[in-house]
Amino acid sequence: MTRKYELRKRAEQLAETRRRIVEAAVELHTTAGPARTSIAAIAERAGVQRHTVYAHFPDVRSLISACSGHWEQANPFPDPHAWSALEESEPRLRAALDAVYGWYERVEPDLALFLRDASLVPETGEVMEQQAEHFAALADELARGIRPRRAARAATGHALEFETWRSLVRRQGLSRAAAVDLMIRLVTTTPTRAANRNRNA
Repeated sequence: MTRKYELRKRAEQLAETRRRIVEAAVELHTTAGPARTSIAAIAERAGVQRHTVYAHFPDVRSLISACSGHWEQANPFPDPHAWSALEESEPRLRAALDAVYGWYERVEPDLALFLRDASLVPETGEVMEQQAEHFAALADELARGIRPRRAARAATGHALEFETWRSLVRRQGLSRAAAVDLMIRLVTTTPTRAANRNRNA
């Protein structure tokens, strides 16, 4: 019984140390950025030695993976069920953009740092590439049923970009609702319709 208790206690201590390391790393990644976060700084923030960090995370990839999972759990992406059940394409797109833009509002500082350092820390770049693939699949789904397909897909992908939201809302001063309205018009106004409207103006 004593042996089992000791093993359980040891496992709990290891889990607690790992948790502290991950939380310290995430805190530094979201304040200084992954490229400016050293193992020494993580160890100091977590209250452990550098070798302890390496014992739990022998390479950068394993650390970034754990940090990514922790961050995503704390900042969950909007549930697609909120819009996927909508039959019509425009209400579905509107609901999705509103949810994604709301998420951007909450995670903007963190995401800006991750994107800034994606080219400097390959493992962070891999995480951002995975996110880009997720957004590409989302754009494919949201553009479904809108014609012409190719233009609608390109416009939808553009509308979902973090930098698109940042430009419209942060730099151009639009509200979230106004930014969504503008992107809806971009996606749903076909080149043919736009050309006809210009000719009739």
